[in-house]
Amino acid sequence: MKLLKGYTQQETSWMMYDWANSAHSVIVVTILPIFYNTVASYMADSASGMTTWGYATSIAMAVVALAAPVLGVFGDFEGWRKKLFTVFLLVGVGSCLALAATPMMDFITPGAAERVGLLVLALYILSTIGFAGANLYYDSFLNDVTTADRMDKVSTMGYGLGYIGGSTIPLLLFLVMNLIGIDMLFCLTFIFGFTGVWWLVFSIPMFKNVQQKSGVKREKGAVASALQGIGSTMREIAHHKAMFVYLIAYFFYIDGVNTIIHMSTSYGSTLGLNSTSMMLALLLVQVLGLPFCLLYIRLSERFGARVMVGVGICVYMGVTVFGFFLREVWQFWVMAVLVATSQGGIQALSRSMFGKMIPDAGRSGEFFGFYDIFGKFSAIMGPALVGLTSALAGDVMLRREGLTRVTASAEQLAAVDASAAPWGILSLLVIFFIGGGLYFFVLPRYLKKDEKG
Repeated sequence: MKLLKGYTQQETSWMMYDWANSAHSVIVVTILPIFYNTVASYMADSASGMTTWGYATSIAMAVVALAAPVLGVFGDFEGWRKKLFTVFLLVGVGSCLALAATPMMDFITPGAAERVGLLVLALYILSTIGFAGANLYYDSFLNDVTTADRMDKVSTMGYGLGYIGGSTIPLLLFLVMNLIGIDMLFCLTFIFGFTGVWWLVFSIPMFKNVQQKSGVKREKGAVASALQGIGSTMREIAHHKAMFVYLIAYFFYIDGVNTIIHMSTSYGSTLGLNSTSMMLALLLVQVLGLPFCLLYIRLSERFGARVMVGVGICVYMGVTVFGFFLREVWQFWVMAVLVATSQGGIQALSRSMFGKMIPDAGRSGEFFGFYDIFGKFSAIMGPALVGLTSALAGDVMLRREGLTRVTASAEQLAAVDASAAPWGILSLLVIFFIGGGLYFFVLPRYLKKDEKG
């Protein structure tokens, strides 16, 4: 593949994992919410599917975020990083394979929808934990496979491969099956199972060719010592002012990015947009993802990663405002193009920026554990904020009409949820303002101090 010319075998194998796990990002994160909303429509409890999905996403991220620093410490022991990576990978893959059974279950008869919905949420949470846990170790391998001067390029190309592989091919296959008239429930069963198989098979280069080069020996008392060292690492990060401010800024701005990724189809479904049209729009995001990742690589080489991450933050602020006014399918397509311009670039360059700040490559797992906890805790806040704001806005609208969720009809609830959902999306603007403010106005001062020091 000419695209990978000039990269080492380890760099290429590491990047191929983005090709592998991106199937989860697009199928489970974007198609599963639509299926869940369908199941939720048959439940006796009339709570908005978008609200419930937001809470489930927050629970999954909370589990990983709380465990991330400890997981990072264990990943720094010699020979442990790949083993732990494998455990979380298998949890994620197994959950996807189990999800394949849910569309064929009865969720129409009274009481059945609640059971199927609960199972879907549980498997979604497990798959997200597996995905996020494996990614923690995958990210920490970055210091093992490449050098600081190549990190921006390698990290961003990884996201690019994800777009042309796992993010595009499984989704395209699902859409083709749907368009030629294959039963939708069978399509869902096939694609959830296919996602698990795809994820596992294309992780093989990572297993074969990527090795942990840095780490500490596990001796007697090493685990207790390492766990005690979490506190000293926290103090080290706090002392490294630029890293600390960067992580706080990242906490907020990546929250908005992840929330838009996780909630986009649930939002569109709540608004009543056509599912197939939304899937085609998401396919466009994946097709455009690679060229925009390559553009981010070029521009970061010229202007620097910090400038390009700032561009991405501004783009996402615009996406949030645009999303508030979204009502038609064509507007969803416009929003999809806007997201495509920066989705891969902002995530990849944020990762490489942090990788270059780490003072000791031998403890990259530990530091990436804290990087992960900031990213995952932010992903708790965003979906929960969207869900809570949408629910509050919906309750206000019902009270104005003298109704409650118990007395309102299904049609009235659907109309209220559709009217309340944009306020949930707009609430993300507050998060972007805080993250952007820290990134643009506070971080540069500490970076200058580090350069002088």
